[in-house]
Amino acid sequence: MNDKNFIEELRQKHEEYGVTQTRLAVACGISREYYNRIEKGKFPLTEELKETLEKQIERFNSQEPLFLRIDYFRVRFPTTDALVIIRDVLQLKADYMLYEDFGKYGYESKYVLGDINIMCSMQEHLGVLLELKGRGCRQMESYLLTQERSWYDFMLDCMTAGGKMKRLDLAINDKAGILDIPKLKTKYKAGECISYFRMQKDYSGTEKCGSDTPKNTGETLYLGSTSSELYMCAYQKNYEQYVKNGTEVEDTEIRTVLKYA
Repeated sequence: MNDKNFIEELRQKHEEYGVTQTRLAVACGISREYYNRIEKGKFPLTEELKETLEKQIERFNSQEPLFLRIDYFRVRFPTTDALVIIRDVLQLKADYMLYEDFGKYGYESKYVLGDINIMCSMQEHLGVLLELKGRGCRQMESYLLTQERSWYDFMLDCMTAGGKMKRLDLAINDKAGILDIPKLKTKYKAGECISYFRMQKDYSGTEKCGSDTPKNTGETLYLGSTSSELYMCAYQKNYEQYVKNGTEVEDTEIRTVLKYA
């Protein structure tokens, strides 16, 4: 396919999928002005850029309703030697990381590389804790790509090192409404959902905000007891992002989050 045909097909897709030039440009890591020049045929296209554009535009395809990615990952290792975890599990160099003599969750210190946090303690019951939030997950993906490893490979390495996963969040851009949480809540209460969890509770968008001024942070469904070793939580991330960042609900890429803890 020549550049002219490629650009015309790209233009048709972003109109059909209802995605703006700005959103598509941000997804591709370029400016809107840069993308606009591409559509006007004023910028030569490399194969690498074509591949990026093709991949990102399909993320907005309503015929491909689910796109899943890891949004939060926390695992604890039964060791006090953080350097071994950094070297053997993360396969990174501690020399490139920032060491700080304070941590969170009762840990005494931590190693930091961007948004990757490794909490350290000399107390054996705390061990070493790896925490990856949203941007930390994206950063780790880049390192895994370079290391020719997948998330699956990485998690296997964590378990091989004795790691115990404490929390895993899966973010989903559910454009087709497959994971419609209000509908799931209704079906669960009507006995239409089959679950291994014996307990269930849910919150509306105003009940989660305590006595403060209520804000619509969306619906939340818990499956299983929050005091047990394992439970699942599903919530509407697009409403959460609206409250936190002012992002319009319709413009939020990630609609639903499934949290396993």
